[in-house]
This record gives sequence, structure tokens and C-alpha cells, in this order.
Amino acid sequence: MMQAATETRCNGHSMVGSLQRVLVCSPAAAGWNQPDRANQWRDLGFHHAPDFDEASAQHAALVHELEAAGAEIIELPAAADFSVDAVYAHDASLATDFGLIVMRPGKASRMAEARHHRALCQHLGIPILGEISAAGTTEAGDIVWLDSKTLLVGHGFRTNAEGIEQLRRLLAPKGVEVLSAPLPYASGPTSCLHLMSLISLLDERTALVDLPWLAVETVELLKQLGFQIVEVDYSERETLACNVLALGEKRLLAIEENHKTNDHLRRAGFEVRTFSGSELCINGGGGPTCLTRPLLRVNCATRPQSHQ
Repeated sequence: MMQAATETRCNGHSMVGSLQRVLVCSPAAAGWNQPDRANQWRDLGFHHAPDFDEASAQHAALVHELEAAGAEIIELPAAADFSVDAVYAHDASLATDFGLIVMRPGKASRMAEARHHRALCQHLGIPILGEISAAGTTEAGDIVWLDSKTLLVGHGFRTNAEGIEQLRRLLAPKGVEVLSAPLPYASGPTSCLHLMSLISLLDERTALVDLPWLAVETVELLKQLGFQIVEVDYSERETLACNVLALGEKRLLAIEENHKTNDHLRRAGFEVRTFSGSELCINGGGGPTCLTRPLLRVNCATRPQSHQ
């Protein structure tokens, strides 16, 4: 059940701690049931016209899994200037230990999302650390926290060099190193790959990767930092097998349709929870990480201990 936030805590700098609070945007809020928005599906890169009822059922299953994992759900309110892409709530903002960084999406139709993320977080009492301004562009789907002091940012069609430099200026005074990772041209800008389409962190020492699509320097960096690498099954590349959300404590949330990759993850020692993503994820090119903007995670080492 959706519930309003009752606290104002927010942090970042981890993609694998126990998920405590997360922002989502339902298909209804994103306007999947409104013909004027849904009819733009070709321009937005969807494979077919959105099915609102099926997407809503799959989103409800996603929310159920998040709540079962212990996360508080915060719903982004509907807005007249959203496109159906707004359902992919991850991209428009970046949570840090010092407040929210408001993105400036490289996909022009998504610019409005950043303003609404900012307004909601201000309403919740979450501080704004900064925002990306022209001519910089950034989307959080290109951003991976390798550890609490190292941010890897994909340089591609949606996140440019100026956006990365603005992130660096915002975070350097906080002791965070911002590294740039080159992204492949692949099929071009209309079907761009985010960095998180190629890397999902599973825990502090393990990364799920689509190895052939990563730059050599990125793979070498992961190995240098001591990450163990699990590869996706390449037959499931087009169904977003690499897009997996860490829930913390060796628990993952993945798309049900990617049976082979999910089995790889289970053999690697992870508990894999799934939901069907045929319409909500695969059609629009956004997996479990894309559908969620984590606002609060707690590492096991910092979790408060109960006293009996």
C-alpha cells in the first residue's frame, strides 16, 4: 500500500545497502492511460504502444516486492508535463549523503521530471545539494556508486562531459571522486545504453555486467577495486538482464523473464525475487533500477541494534 513519508531522512553513496525508502512513479502518474501521451511511444523508443492495465499490474507487483523487502514507498505525484518515460523514476535525481542532486536529462522530453523530483524532495524536507545546468546533461541511469567515495559516471548520449564536470565540482568538496566511463555507440542515440544497462552492483564486492559492451578501462577499474564479476546470459541482453536492483543483505529484485541470468545470480549466492516486466520494463527499456529512485539505504554495519 502506498504511504506518505513521515520522515525526512535521505542518503546515498551506496547502491547495495538495505533499501529503506524509495521513490516510484506509477503508470497512472506518468500518463500511460492518457492517449495523447501514450501515442508518443515511437518517438520515446518503446517497442509497441503501452498497455496501461498490464503495466499497472506489473508496477503493483514491483511495489509489493519493495514493501516486502522492508522499503517505504513514496509515490511521485502525477504532472501534466510528464511523458510516459516518467515511470522510470531513477533518472531525474541522484541521492547523496548531503542531499539531492537534480539532474538535467539528456532526453529533452524528460526535463520536467527533474523539476518535480526537486519539488517533492523539498516538500519532504530533503535538502538540495545542487542541480545540473545547461549545457550539462546528466541522467542517473549513467551513475554508479562504486563505494562511498567513488562515483562512476557514464559518458554517452544522455550524460555529457560538461554534466560530469558539474557533478565533479559539486562532490569534490565532499570528498567524492567522480570518474568518467566511456559508453559505446551501440545502436545510436535513439536506443542509448545507460551505464546501468551494463553494470548492476549486487553487493559491496560483486557486480553483474554485460562484459563485451563495457570499455576495457571500466572492467580494469572494477577488478582493481576488487569486484567479483558475474556475467549476464547474453541471450537475455535485449530483455534487460543486467538491470537488477540490490535490496541489501544478498537480496536482489530482477525481471522474471530473464530465467538464465537469474539462475546465474542464485548460483552466485543471491536471493533473487522477481516480477514480470514484459510491458513495464522490456517495452520501454527500463528495468527494476530504472523504476526506482532509492532515497535511503542502511548498511548492515550501521544498522541500529535492538536491545532486549
